[in-house]
Amino acid sequence: MSTTTKNLDPAFQGVGQKIGTEIWRIENFQPVPLPKSDYGKFYSGDSYIVLQTTAGKGGAFLYDIHFWIGKDTSQDEAGTAAIKTVELDAVLGGRAIQHRELQGYESDKFLSYFKPCIIPLEGGVASGFKTVEDEKFETRLYVCKGKRVVRMKQVPFARSSLNHDDVFILDTENKIYQFNGANSNIQERAKALEVIQYLKDTYHEGKCDVAIVDDGKLVAESDSGEFWLLFGGFAPIGKKTITEDDIVLERTVAKLYSINDDQLKLEDAPLCKETLENSKCYLLDCGAELFLWVGRVTSVEDRKAASQVAEVFIVNQGRPKSTRLTRVIQGFETYSFKSNFESWSSGSGGTASEDGRGKVAALLKQQGVDIKSPTKAAPINEEVPPLLEGSGKLEVWRINGSAKTLIPMEDIGKFYRGDCYIVLYTYHSGDRKEEYFLSCWMGKDSTQDDQMMASRLANTMCSSLKGRPVQGRIIQGKEPPQFIALFQPMIVFKGGLSSGFKKSIVDGDAKDETYTSDGIALFRVSGTSVHNNKALQVDAVAASLSSTDCFLLQSGSSLFIWHGNSSTFEQQQWAAKVAEFLKPGASLKYAKEGTESSAFWFALGGKQSYTGERITQDIVNEVFNFSQDDLLTEDILVLDSHAEVFVWVGQSVDPKDKQKAFDVGQKYIEFAVPLEGLSPDVPLYKVTEGNEPCFFTTYFAWDNAKATPQGNSFTKKLSLLFGIAMHASESHDKSNDSRSGPTQRASAMAALSSAFNSSSGPKTSTAKPVPSSQGSQRAAAVAALSNVLTAEKITSETIPREKLMVFLSVDDPEESAEKAATEALGEVSVSSGADSDAAQESPWVNDNGAECTFSYERLKAKSTNPAKGIDYKRREAYLSDADFQAVLGMSKEAFYRQPKWKQDMQKRKADLF
Repeated sequence: MSTTTKNLDPAFQGVGQKIGTEIWRIENFQPVPLPKSDYGKFYSGDSYIVLQTTAGKGGAFLYDIHFWIGKDTSQDEAGTAAIKTVELDAVLGGRAIQHRELQGYESDKFLSYFKPCIIPLEGGVASGFKTVEDEKFETRLYVCKGKRVVRMKQVPFARSSLNHDDVFILDTENKIYQFNGANSNIQERAKALEVIQYLKDTYHEGKCDVAIVDDGKLVAESDSGEFWLLFGGFAPIGKKTITEDDIVLERTVAKLYSINDDQLKLEDAPLCKETLENSKCYLLDCGAELFLWVGRVTSVEDRKAASQVAEVFIVNQGRPKSTRLTRVIQGFETYSFKSNFESWSSGSGGTASEDGRGKVAALLKQQGVDIKSPTKAAPINEEVPPLLEGSGKLEVWRINGSAKTLIPMEDIGKFYRGDCYIVLYTYHSGDRKEEYFLSCWMGKDSTQDDQMMASRLANTMCSSLKGRPVQGRIIQGKEPPQFIALFQPMIVFKGGLSSGFKKSIVDGDAKDETYTSDGIALFRVSGTSVHNNKALQVDAVAASLSSTDCFLLQSGSSLFIWHGNSSTFEQQQWAAKVAEFLKPGASLKYAKEGTESSAFWFALGGKQSYTGERITQDIVNEVFNFSQDDLLTEDILVLDSHAEVFVWVGQSVDPKDKQKAFDVGQKYIEFAVPLEGLSPDVPLYKVTEGNEPCFFTTYFAWDNAKATPQGNSFTKKLSLLFGIAMHASESHDKSNDSRSGPTQRASAMAALSSAFNSSSGPKTSTAKPVPSSQGSQRAAAVAALSNVLTAEKITSETIPREKLMVFLSVDDPEESAEKAATEALGEVSVSSGADSDAAQESPWVNDNGAECTFSYERLKAKSTNPAKGIDYKRREAYLSDADFQAVLGMSKEAFYRQPKWKQDMQKRKADLF
């Protein structure tokens, strides 16, 4: 970049020298460093500059600069932030990616720095706008959107702000309420709970109460009653009003403009990389997103002018506030930018730091970087993920036709590049249950038929183990540390032993180089420890040697160990171990580079020149903003560590989609190969929720308390927030159906019938529908029925399985709660007689029809004289009405109309759980 930094702002001196976040606020049109204690606080009257520094390849740093513009900030301050961002980039070497962030329309990347959310505050610094005033606590209502990063927006504290489609948080001085719209997304409900915890800890010193209010609850439940009282009492709420926030722009055919003297000129030529000149700036208009491309040798002044041209373009075009503007530097273009051009080469040396790899899966992108310290002369430091627990049981099978052949114990660790293998490792990790690591190893010369058969047989084994194993697909040459560490040591031979490989020789698709124990063979040993101790058979010629490694040369009954002059002591030790594994008890001949015997060179066909350079291997480390909380049970996610690709499958994913996990991973690999330099043979794993191995969890600050597979995203977060154990098994406990079911169902169905029929008409299925003005009442009634049916844990005997799946998936945007509940109602209504019969089988009614009651002292879990013959899961049901009111503070009818989690919490307090 043709510029100097002597005139750049002194506030930016020495920045970007360590990984992390740095923030400046624009005060009096100058950037002022923000104290760390104020990170995450953004005032609507101000503008900010945020620098995110991450590790890059070769020890360099990668930079993302965001300038955040508050909705009430002055135009001059916003312009200052944009200009100062260019100056900051110049200090950093002119290679940062720049992002324009408007309050309320922030990018996912920006929000990920401030999890779980940012809550913009009113006011600003004393810069001609207004000052922040200390004031008493103010009740605020927020709408909460987002399944992974949360966008919080304050809305007027009024009933008219509520709707059936969103999640709302009402923050009062003594209590925080979460209101779940009937049609709201389960994952958004879960993320809102994280925000509640943040509000509680940050603004209430962790001492306020929390309540969950479900849309459509028609009973006088205390939390619901308190909530509606704050709005002046219960009344129907209206439909959601579509605003600019809800408009999702689509990408359009990209148009490229060159910027010359503050003017835009449309380029008529097809979009290709060669069009971009390194001395110019260009604007790429993709509709929903704009890119400002900056040539590598443009000046700071030209870059500032180009940024202003882009801002003016957005205003003149009348683009909505949600329009993205990203500035990329030549050589560091993002995938979103490059994908608009024809045949963009992957050799640009840039980094594709974008997310969103398509709609097939959510993606957790992990940057792959060489492990090098910032000092270029520093040695490479290899960091290895946690290896599997030792002392497990290791079994290996070689694929042979349509069957698998068990490998003898003494030969485990010997692989042929023309064959495919299935490896099963069974182990225990701490106090956890038995765990499994199941992988297919594919030799580079193996046939496609053998590869397909290996995958098929491995899937069968996985099914027989109830889907618990971590499944891997490993290509020769890309073995991960935890795989290699299973073998002591591991040797890869040429040729193959399977019938499939032998047939390929006959067909002329391969030549027979299969290793024999009495022939001539050369092996390279480059490993130094248990996780990389792999030996590879190479061509038996002198040109295969390397000064940085050790080699084994087999010549008939003779076995030479050759030490390169640059090999390490650890390599030499491993070479001896490999030799003992290859030929147990054989007499060894040692040869150091430069002291070889004639017999050594004769076996290699004569002395030749060879390389003295080390063969580099991919060593990677990870830098990320994602966390364990992003592993949502309803999703399939991809984790890319550059050395390995994991496909994580949540327990609540549709069974058909679970079977496509490897297809999802393969699609991602195909994407990443040309644009990110990922190896096409990278190891690919399928990891199921609840069975995550240590080499997966190491990429997270893993908390086993969050790893329970039971329940959906919302119930899991609810369990953590309230400290209540949610047991998914209870959802199949049919005995619960006879509790409050008939009463609740009758109430909800009556409300639904009333809502769907005219107010004056008879409550029959032939009555006229309600006018459109009663739509909110109908939605509320449908939501009430939805809550009742969910609480009752209706089983497949009442609703067919496919209906049940649709009904429980109310967070699916394709299925509204109204449609799902209406379909369920059609199934339930035909079996109401059976429900009536079930009501007569209540456990608190004896054979004579009289109620069986016991005293509270005998029903307590810690009773010294416990009642006999009762259902211990429903102790409270055997209390008399008076005792029930005294112990639990409400009637039985009111108690059983509460959510199951709230019932359990009250029963725990009363020692009835």
